[in-house]
Amino acid sequence: MRFERITTDPDVMGGVPCIRGLRIPAATVVAMFADGMTAEEIIADLPDLTPADVTEALRYAAEAVRERELPLRHTA
Repeated sequence: MRFERITTDPDVMGGVPCIRGLRIPAATVVAMFADGMTAEEIIADLPDLTPADVTEALRYAAEAVRERELPLRHTA
């Protein structure tokens, strides 16, 4: 899958995946969403972002999880 809005640059945030070359890591956007913020609230806090940026950060995170196995605890 290709991501147009997620970029990596060793000179920006040490190469951490960011939104459109901004110093806003995709993981920060995903964490804000996971903490219960809406896309509108995230954009209000980070006004350089667009709704498409938030959506792509979530798609990127979903793809990253698909790429590897995570250990899950079994419940009885």
